[in-house]
Amino acid sequence: MTAGRRESFFKRIESWAFHTYWNRISRMSLDEASNAGAGFARTLGPITSAHKTAKYNMRLAFPRITPAEEREMLDAMWDNLGRVVGEFPHLSAMGLFTPESRAEFHGLEILDRYVGTGLPGVFVSGHFANWEVMPAAIVRRGVDCRVTYRPANNIWVDDTIVKARADYGVRLFAPKGPSGGVSLMRILAKGGSVAMMNDQKYETGVEAPFFGHLCKTADGPSRLAYRFKAPLQTMTVKRLSGANFTVDIQEPMMMDFDLPVDEAVHASVLRINQFMEENILKAPEQWFWVHARWPKKAWIDAGVMD
Repeated sequence: MTAGRRESFFKRIESWAFHTYWNRISRMSLDEASNAGAGFARTLGPITSAHKTAKYNMRLAFPRITPAEEREMLDAMWDNLGRVVGEFPHLSAMGLFTPESRAEFHGLEILDRYVGTGLPGVFVSGHFANWEVMPAAIVRRGVDCRVTYRPANNIWVDDTIVKARADYGVRLFAPKGPSGGVSLMRILAKGGSVAMMNDQKYETGVEAPFFGHLCKTADGPSRLAYRFKAPLQTMTVKRLSGANFTVDIQEPMMMDFDLPVDEAVHASVLRINQFMEENILKAPEQWFWVHARWPKKAWIDAGVMD
């Protein structure tokens, strides 16, 4: 079997496993799926390589964490991540902005500034709690917004994810290369908004401190905001219990447009990282610790590896 055929074979197996699980939780109620996902992840998560990544990241961010606190936070993290997966097929059933809404909102008057006004905004947030609630809230409220995302490596899995997001109104956009950047600028130039996650590693980004350790941070959102003199609109979501949430829309960050672009962008990236830190600390178990946010060298230098 050639390397290409072998890769295709394993992707099909991966797709079969994903869709078997997806179909099963899709037939459950929202609460049943959330609970099932939590149980599944708490059982299997600790035996994956991602568990070590999360553990070392936590030790880097919280150098005084005790073994008991670490175990508790890791277990709670897997509980949250499992719930995210379980809730994914049911996001359209969360009833946002209805009397039966699973989310309570703070700062809706800020979000409404972008509804039908032609005011472009660059929405930035991180992987907090069930982060899918945020783009759903943006578009359900009537904001003309395109949500950027990184496609899944498996095209069959990605297709299902894209369709699930479309069910609750989210239009996705995967910018690639210069043409992707131009497309984002066209959206903003026409008065539309774009939404981006700004808490993951970006190899060609700006090096900035995050919990006291340098890491690469995407500067694209800040550059777009500078180019169009647009606000950097932050939002966060926090899980209350089960499949219930609170969503906070903060007053936007405004860049210093009088500064040279690189200086203004660097200052903005520092502020965004600080914003992420502050909100992670509010519910650290609800952040996406399994991502390799810092370079391995940071783990080595800090002596956090087993």
